[in-house]
Formats: sequence, structure tokens, C-alpha cells
Amino acid sequence: MIYADNAATTKLSKTALQAMLPYMEELYGNPSSLYAFGQKAKEALEDARARIAACIGAQPREITFTSGGSEADNQAILTAARLGQRKGNRHIISTAFEHHAVLHTLEKLKQQGFEITLLDVHKNGIVTPEQVAQAIREDTCLVSVMYANNEIGTVQPIAEIGAVCREKGVLFHTDAVQAAGHLHIDVEKQNIDMLSLSAHKFHGPKGIGVLYAKRGIPLECVISGGGQERGKRAGTENVPAVMGMAAALEEACRDIDSNAEKLIPLRDRLIAGLGQIPYSELNGDGENRLPGNVSFCFEGIEGESLLLLLDDKGVCASSGSACTSGSLDPSHVLLAIGRPHEVAHGSLRLSLGEDTTQADVEYLIRAVTEVVTYLRSMSPFWRDLVSGKRPHVFSE
Repeated sequence: MIYADNAATTKLSKTALQAMLPYMEELYGNPSSLYAFGQKAKEALEDARARIAACIGAQPREITFTSGGSEADNQAILTAARLGQRKGNRHIISTAFEHHAVLHTLEKLKQQGFEITLLDVHKNGIVTPEQVAQAIREDTCLVSVMYANNEIGTVQPIAEIGAVCREKGVLFHTDAVQAAGHLHIDVEKQNIDMLSLSAHKFHGPKGIGVLYAKRGIPLECVISGGGQERGKRAGTENVPAVMGMAAALEEACRDIDSNAEKLIPLRDRLIAGLGQIPYSELNGDGENRLPGNVSFCFEGIEGESLLLLLDDKGVCASSGSACTSGSLDPSHVLLAIGRPHEVAHGSLRLSLGEDTTQADVEYLIRAVTEVVTYLRSMSPFWRDLVSGKRPHVFSE
């Protein structure tokens, strides 16, 4: 089996597992308990908070543990919305290709009277600081732009966008779920006010994440109950998962440069190989993208059939976000960068990991080429394209 869906989730690292085990087997106390056994768990929790903060250039008290990236996105956006509402500012800026954790939260706010501006995305999958600057108004309370796109892997000019927001006095949030552990992050230098991340994207456990909020931002509590996380997120902290997340993030941040040095040539070889398939095209910018992300569209095929036949060949891949893999609708990300519906349906995302080898990449090229050729041979739509009854979208 070749696992090429690391953007969906990653294998738990041995480092993370070893960090978790003591807090499941021995030090399992509740960190809110006052007795010594519980306080040992509390000490571990605060140590992990400090270590995670250090990885992104933050302070420990600026870190709030969540159940993952979706919850962190929700809390960040709702916080900025409520702060803005109190001042009469009800305008929020985001982009058309955000994760649905952001888009669905914005849709709910729209129903509550907020005005939402979704910036268009250029064909290369990049949003510019100039677009953000032009969209900001007197009543803008938040700009939310994802750090790296979860489907096409393009990396945004976060520091520059953050600088625009800082100059205009507008809060800036970035969904960094795909970026954390894979790209260098410094919230201070990059002018980030709030940031979301999720452990299972960098070899940590599932069900645990972080919301960074700059000191002085009073977080809106979205889960009520006890006073955990300084009253900003109720529920007994998942200490084993937090410890695994801290260990995984430290390891990933330590190895960012060496991992990128290995992955980028493999990524580029895969892009070159798949680019040899007639009437195919890379989604997003060729260079400003995550080290392991390869996203293609192929004319004349359906992505679901492509994935099933690749599975038969032992390849784990995706047509886009794992969160929407059950949807029959074309990817909103691909539509946002201008792909027509019939092409967006024929998409493939391959996301490489540190264990991916050169032999794996060569096999992926052969397998995808064979499956695309086979599916086209059976497709009436493809025959119409070849015969000229329908125009091609891509050049050969």
C-alpha cells in the first residue's frame, strides 16, 4: 500500500505515542484536581502548553486546547464577531476557498446580520495583500485567510496580509491546520492575532488541537461547563492527547527543513510525471505550495472512479478535502480558482509524507496514468471531447 493522503491525516509518530502512554497508564489524574496526583497532570499540561507556544513564537497563556482545527476556527471567528458586534462592526473578510469550518461559521453569522466578503482567489490559488487592503472597511472586525489550502496546497503571503490587518487595526485569523509542522510559523513576526492548528496533521493524535489568541483578546467561550482553559473552553483536558501533540509538533518543527528538502523533489517529480498525461493540469501555484501537496484535474473522468480504481492498485488518495469526500458536488476550492464543473469533478489530491520514497512516486505516476487512460476509454464524455463534439478545457 502507498499512503498518499497525508493532508487528510497522518500516522501517529512513535515519539507522540511514547509521550502519551504515561498519561494513560500511570499519570491519569484529572488536572483540575487539587491533590498531588492530579497536579502532576496539571504540571504536564502546562509544560506542553509552553512547548507548543514556543513552536509558533507565542506565549503559553496565549494557547487554548481544543478538540481540533474546526473547533479552533469556530471559536476564533465567533470571538472576533462578538468583539466587533459590541463596537458596531459587523463586517468580516475571508476567501472563497476556506475550509468549511470557516465558511459554515461565516454563513451562520451572515444569518445573524453580519456582512461577509469572500475574496476571489486567483487561478494560481493565491490571495494577495492588496485584495485584503481594498476589502477592509471602517466596520471590518475580522480577516480570516487560511495559511495553506487543504486541497490544492497553495501557501498564502500570511505575514504581508497580517501586516495590512495590523495597520488597519483589524483582527487577523489564519487557519494553519495544513501548515503547522510543515512550514515555519512565528505569530509575532507574521502579525497573526489568532491561529488554528490540529495535531493529526503533523503525526499527533486525532481529536486535539490549539487556538492561539494574542494576549488581550478575550476569547468567546463556545463550550460551557467547568472553568478549564481559564474559563475559555469547558471540559476536562485530554492530557494524553495534549502530550502527544506537543511531542509531535516539536519533532515536526525540528525537522521542517530536512523534510522539505526531501519532499519537494519528490513532489516536483510527481507533478512532472502527471503533467505528461494529456489534458491534465496542476491545481494551484507550482512553487508556492506545501512541500508534499500535488493536486491535478483530468478531463473526461470522474474523481470517485479514479479513487476507487487507485485503491484497487493499493494507492490511498483523495479528490480533495477528507471532510467533504462524501459529497457529490465539485470542490468549492477548485471552483474558486476557476475550474469548470466538469473538470473539477475529475480532481485528484496526492499528499506525500516523510515515508514516501522515489519508488512510491514512480508507482503513483504509472498507476494514475493507467487508471486515467482506462477511465477515458470507457467514457462517452471523453469520446465527445476527442471527436470535437465538445471543446477541451485544457491543452494537450
